[in-house]
Amino acid sequence: MIFVVEDDPNIRELVTYTLQSTGFEAKGFEDGTQFMEAMSEGVMPELVLLDIMLPGEDGMSILGKLRGKSATKELPIIIMTAKGTEYDKVLGLDSGADDYVTKPFGMMELVSRVKAVLRRSKKESKDELQVGDLRIYPNKHKVKVKDQSVTLTNKEFKLLCLLVESKGNVLNRDQLLTNIWGYDFDGETRTVDVHIRSLRQKLGECGSLIETVRGIGYRIGGNE
Repeated sequence: MIFVVEDDPNIRELVTYTLQSTGFEAKGFEDGTQFMEAMSEGVMPELVLLDIMLPGEDGMSILGKLRGKSATKELPIIIMTAKGTEYDKVLGLDSGADDYVTKPFGMMELVSRVKAVLRRSKKESKDELQVGDLRIYPNKHKVKVKDQSVTLTNKEFKLLCLLVESKGNVLNRDQLLTNIWGYDFDGETRTVDVHIRSLRQKLGECGSLIETVRGIGYRIGGNE
């Protein structure tokens, strides 16, 4: 079941119909109140399509509530927004969204994004990853450096896991964007570089494990 939270009835009905016609179960909600009531009744969807500009409580606030509860912390969420600046996209993603689509969007593109996010969410991960003094617990969403917990955003965590899982291999920016965000930004972007810089700072001494391969991308170095 996919929940579609969208106040525009035409968009909501079209998205719901498209999902149903491509093999998904889907249910629409016109605002956050209806959606949260359904969630409180114990109905857990596979994925949520969440409009940012909603009447009453906006989508960013709802996103924060979902990510703040253990039951919905890992719930796949794609935000739908009319805002087109890179800042707004990154803000939504760093607040916990798994992907975004900018209005107006094509229905087949939306279905493709939904399938991609669902595939990523269903991948099984190892219980623990380790490089030197860096330990990552993918299933618990925890990171420790010399037994000290480190707090990362959702995208920083996924980026770190991907780099460690690919230890020794160089990943270019396009690969990182595709695997972590599920799409390529249009035009020039420093998004990956900004996230890498933040990761290095938060990891302290272990930040040096993330190596820059000039002109190509990044890789994890160091010994097991």
